Amino acid sequence: MGDRVRVLLADDHPIVREGIRRLLERAPDLQLVGEVSNGAEALHKARELAPDVLILDMEMPIMTGVEVAQRLRAEGASVRVLALSAHDDTQYILGVLESGAAGYLLKEEAPEAIVAAVRGVARGEEGWLSRRVVEKVMRRAKAGEPAPCPLTQRELEVLRWVAKGLTGAGVAEKLGISERTIAYHVENLLRKLEVSNRTEAVVEAIGRGWLDL
Repeated sequence: MGDRVRVLLADDHPIVREGIRRLLERAPDLQLVGEVSNGAEALHKARELAPDVLILDMEMPIMTGVEVAQRLRAEGASVRVLALSAHDDTQYILGVLESGAAGYLLKEEAPEAIVAAVRGVARGEEGWLSRRVVEKVMRRAKAGEPAPCPLTQRELEVLRWVAKGLTGAGVAEKLGISERTIAYHVENLLRKLEVSNRTEAVVEAIGRGWLDL
């Protein structure tokens, strides 16, 4: 990645695109390299332009955002997908993340959250979720009695730092233990939660009321 984060924007609503375009243009470290209005164009331009980040609407004509993300992941594309959606249902979020998205934003996000999300996923931060997604999932979790948590206190502590965007090295530094030990804890918590990556683990733990940020 160069000095500026190269961003491709895919959304079928012109007003949404205009608003996000203005946000990106005001950020000196971000560069909008293209805009598209349907899923097929998003896939084509992602391949052609090889942006650092693809801001991808999940509900688009011709090809959905989920399908685009799945295709890019299958091809081994390096682009980091930042999902845009109106849905805050926990299972839906998990499905999007399983498709290969590196982050998840609600369309009602505050402007600064969108810019922060682009920067975060471009830096390779793991478990990136917008605050509003976390808050909504937490409220739903607190509305009912959570099931017993299978994670140890140390595993929850590791996951809490992952949810804040830290890499394995960052978590190791915070907790004063080796990066290898962090990897061991992450492997265990992924197995216990029956998920395939750290972002899914964060959503699952929050959704079940086990993780409070």
